[in-house]
Order: sequence, then structure tokens, then C-alpha cells
Amino acid sequence: MSQTVGTASQAAPAPVKATGWYRWVACALIFFATSLLYVDRLTLGYLKSTLQGQYGWSETDYAGVVQWFMFAYAVGFLVFGQLIDKFGAKRGYIIAVGVWTFAHLACAAIGFLPVSWVLISFMVSYTVLGFGQGGNFPAALKTVAEWFPQRERSFAIGIFNAGTNLGAILTPLIVPFVLIRYGWQWAIVATSGLSILWLFFWLPFYSRPRESKRTSKEELAYIESDPFVPVKQLPWLKVLLKKETWAYGLGKLLTDPVWFFYSFWLPSYFQTTFKDQVGSVAATALPIVIIFLVSDVGSVFGGWMSSAMIKSGFSVNKARKYSMLICAALVLPMAIFTKLTNDMWAWVAILGIAAAAHQAFSANLMTLTSDLMPKEAVGRCSGIGGTMGAIGGIIMAAGVGRALASNGGYTLIFLVAGVIYLIGLLVIHIISPRLKPAKFEAA
Repeated sequence: MSQTVGTASQAAPAPVKATGWYRWVACALIFFATSLLYVDRLTLGYLKSTLQGQYGWSETDYAGVVQWFMFAYAVGFLVFGQLIDKFGAKRGYIIAVGVWTFAHLACAAIGFLPVSWVLISFMVSYTVLGFGQGGNFPAALKTVAEWFPQRERSFAIGIFNAGTNLGAILTPLIVPFVLIRYGWQWAIVATSGLSILWLFFWLPFYSRPRESKRTSKEELAYIESDPFVPVKQLPWLKVLLKKETWAYGLGKLLTDPVWFFYSFWLPSYFQTTFKDQVGSVAATALPIVIIFLVSDVGSVFGGWMSSAMIKSGFSVNKARKYSMLICAALVLPMAIFTKLTNDMWAWVAILGIAAAAHQAFSANLMTLTSDLMPKEAVGRCSGIGGTMGAIGGIIMAAGVGRALASNGGYTLIFLVAGVIYLIGLLVIHIISPRLKPAKFEAA
């Protein structure tokens, strides 16, 4: 009879003291990769009004570009999830960043095409860009699983996930400035150049812990202090059929679309809803920067919160779920105040807290991949979950496009976004009430 095994035990960790520092260099590298992913992605949101005015795009045309991006993003998660489990984070990141940067640069050349070709060309380029960006989170989660013991993972994930907020802060500072002075093509070139620069740091500074010359023996012992569980190479189907994968995946399906909405529509929301107070594309920088600065705090705090609970004696199950429950409660004002206030700065506060809560929720949700799966399946599990999140994003893009095209406004969008986290947490709890690790045959 074959034995069955899970991931690292949820019992008290081995008494190895935290030491060393190089694992935080690995964390910094994926933090900046995630930042630049969002700079490249969010650029489209700041070009939306310009492209609609110059090329006559409708709301549904713009939503179509986003939907093709999301479709390819879903496929990219699946493909890169398997590639990264097989070849590792280093090579996976090189391929992913190379693909999305090439596709983004190709968008800059679209301005030289006939007007009738521009929309379809953007759809093609953003399809390739979405596929490449699908590799970021499987590679980042694989990096965390390799470099951090379980009790530090949610904090490390919270830190690298805060890169989404840095990207959201950098984009309104870079893109409107370049857009106004040099045109939308150069805004794309400027943001793509940052991703190319990142590769020059990733190549020499990243390797697996045991292959790194910069990792001390003491730090390596701490990184590997979780009990070792040998497992066979795990095919997609075995990972897909585990209920633990579905707990993570359905959580992503329900909550990821809210962040995609922030990414692609938030600049336009402020430009149209508060045009008397904002006025221009450049003037949207201040409210957007404030929102994502607040969300940065949420990302790090959310990861720290459940890690601190575990260190104080909470089980992994209670620590993750209590943290997510607090976050879900903090998003509720977005649903409650949809009809009660039209003040821009009130909405900056509401959206800032909601975005911070999303990032904290997401940090704990992403940690479930390494809580519930062995390291050999983290990439596949995160790929499946990311695909489901992207499917939710496709549905969201269609719904938002239709709501805005029919002058339905943002009320229903904010209402759904405000309650979806509680629903997502309930689904996770029903599927995995104790967050027990998935069991696979031992090697």
C-alpha cells in the first residue's frame, strides 16, 4: 500500500532561528518584477481616453482589448505554471518578462498603422502581453516556496504583492507626463524599458538557495527547516482534481476581478465621474497615487498579520481565515456607500481602504498554494488559480463594458465588488474547513 503525504506539517516549526538576509534579495527581485508588470499593464488605462478620442473606440471596444488580455492571461497562467514547476523560477521569469515586454513594445509601433488596423492590432498585442504576464505570479510564488519556510511565506508574499501597488503608483507619475509631452507611443516605450532593465538584475542575482554562493549555511538551514516531504512529479490532472486546488481557485475567480477593475478602469472612473474636480489625465495622478499608497500598507500588513498570528500560536487555518475575514469586512463600505456619497475624496478614502483590504486578502489567499500543496505542485496550483482569476476578469470586463456603454454607471460594479470577498471566504471555508494539506503518493 502506498503511503500518503501532505505538505509541510502545520505543527510547531522546527526550532531553527531566523538568520541571514539573502532570501530578502530574492523577495526584492520579485517585488520589482511585479511592480513593472503592473506598470506595463496599467499603462493602457491611462491611454484609454486618448485612444478613444484619436481612434473612436467605444466602451465595448476598450473592454474587448481587456478581454483578450484576460483570456491570454488565463492561458499564460496554465502554461507557465507547468513550465516553472519543471524548469524553475529563474528561466520561467526570463521567458515571461521577455514575452510581455516584446508585446508591449509592439504596441508602440501600432500608431504607424492605418487607423482601421489599430483596434485589432492592440487586441493582438495585448493578447501576447497577457500571455507573458501570466507567468509572473507562478514564478513569484515558486520563488517564495523555494526561499522561505512556511512561517514567513505570507509575509514574503505580502511584500512582493505590494509591488502591484508600487506599479500603480509609478504609472500615473510616468505615463501622463510622457503622454502629454511626447505622445502615447513614447509612454509605452518608457514603461517597457524598465522591464528590460529588470532582467539585467535578475540574471546575475537570482538562483535557488542551494545554488547561491551568497546564502550562508545558517540561512539555508532556516530556509529548509520545514519537514521534507518527497513526492512524485505531479501532473496537471492530479493537482486539478484536488479540492484544495479548487478552494484556492474559486477564491481567485471571485476576488481577482476586483483588482482587474482597479487596473483598467480606475483612472477612467475619476476622469469621468469627477471631471469637474480632476479635469485632465495628469490630474488623476493624485487620487490614484493615494489609493495605491494606502493599498501598499494593506499588502504588507495582511501578510504580516497571519504570520504574526501563527507565531503567537494560532493554527494556519485560523490565522489565514481570520485575516481574510477582517479584510472582507473592510471592503464592505464600497457596497454600502455607492448611493450615499458623491464626494471625490470620500471615494478616495473608501477605495484606498478597499484596495488595501484586497491586497491583504490576496496575500493570504496566495499563501494557500504553499500551505495546501507540496513545492512540486505550487506552480501548477497557482497557475490553475490564476487562470480562474483571469476567467473572472473576462466576465468582469464584459460586465463593466456593457454597464458603461448603457450608461448604467459604476453603482452595481461597486456593490458587487463590496460583497464578493465575504462570498469568496465562505466558499474557501466550505471546500477546505481546516486547510489541511493535499495528500499525494510519496516518491
